[in-house]
Amino acid sequence: MRCEVVAVGTELLLGQIVDTNSSWIGEQLALAGIDSHFQTKVGDNLDRIVSAFRIALDRSDAVIVCGGLGPTQDDITRDALAHVMGVELVPDDRVLERIETMFAARGRVMAANNALQALVPVGATVIEQRRGTAPGLICPVGDKVVYAVPGVPHEMKEMLERAVIPDLQTRSGERAVIKSRVLRTWGEAESTLAERVAPRLQALEAAGNPTLAFLASGIEGIKIRITAKAATEDEAQALIEAEDAELRAILGTLVFGVDADTMERAAGYLLEERGWSLGVAESMTGGLVAARIVDVPGSSGWFRGGVVSYDSRVKYDVLGVPEGCPVISAECATAMAEGVRRVVGSDVGLAVTGVAGPAEQEGQPVGTVWFGLALPDRPTEAVHVRLPGPRDQVRQFATISLMDLLRRRLLTGE
Repeated sequence: MRCEVVAVGTELLLGQIVDTNSSWIGEQLALAGIDSHFQTKVGDNLDRIVSAFRIALDRSDAVIVCGGLGPTQDDITRDALAHVMGVELVPDDRVLERIETMFAARGRVMAANNALQALVPVGATVIEQRRGTAPGLICPVGDKVVYAVPGVPHEMKEMLERAVIPDLQTRSGERAVIKSRVLRTWGEAESTLAERVAPRLQALEAAGNPTLAFLASGIEGIKIRITAKAATEDEAQALIEAEDAELRAILGTLVFGVDADTMERAAGYLLEERGWSLGVAESMTGGLVAARIVDVPGSSGWFRGGVVSYDSRVKYDVLGVPEGCPVISAECATAMAEGVRRVVGSDVGLAVTGVAGPAEQEGQPVGTVWFGLALPDRPTEAVHVRLPGPRDQVRQFATISLMDLLRRRLLTGE
């Protein structure tokens, strides 16, 4: 059973409303084990809606249409469905009575336009509306089916869970589960990761299940999504666990988390394991590192605080950087790391200084960054990196790269 989603509404194309409905429906289809390969948005135009429905029916067994069931003149999903089915729209007295009753219960008189919501294509089955006025529809088109649900999210979700998904599963004659896990990596480009994982991709292409996909996510790194389909949730989970182990054996410490994990959360786990606290000294990032850290629930258990030493005098007077020391240097980075460790009383000191742009500084080009790391019972180290992009990107890359340095040192001891 292949099912796709068509979202109706010109406001979606104009960006006035973000189409979160389609993504939610896609997630529910996956959880129900129903394959979904396409999602389409179409404006409020009868010819284009009809065309979108026909294209969807040509390549899929079922279509879920979201939106265009309201009482206004631009709500023409019902008309398009009748056109595709080759039938007339007829009033459904029970639907009309329910809408009138709902208005009466609210002490209001139903507008004449609401009667449009009681029109049903001949041969269609009504999905009772329990939260609003627009009913849903189950419309047979030959040996295929179109489900029409309202665009109002809470109305759509209730209908999908109560009526659409169960009907789809019954028609498919197969109960299956699709599960996914995302491995989050940092430190290598997408093309390099793909080369590393190539043997697994070839093996999985032959097997067909599970599957892998690469998701480039900018300052959040490269994500590798594992998707498995099986008869039961336990079987799908077992496939994911096995592939997870295969990928980690290949990628090692490049993997810093799964699904919604963040780099700062990953580093925080390792600090918690050791019972160590952290202090951060920031120059070019101007507080971005501390801001990301405090977004982690429970970070108060291991984060002592930070110093934003944007001006050189703060580096000298507060952190103890030697007077006149170049601020874009290994010496400055190590002194900042040791200084913040002393100032906030933490076990670990992290520091970042560099050139975010737009102009070079101290003769150093934009993207030149030094990290400092002071760990218990180890020499303080400085790490030099060159980061690409405009000012904001350099600052963001520096933030996650600094936390990755801490994570790797805590993880491997190297």
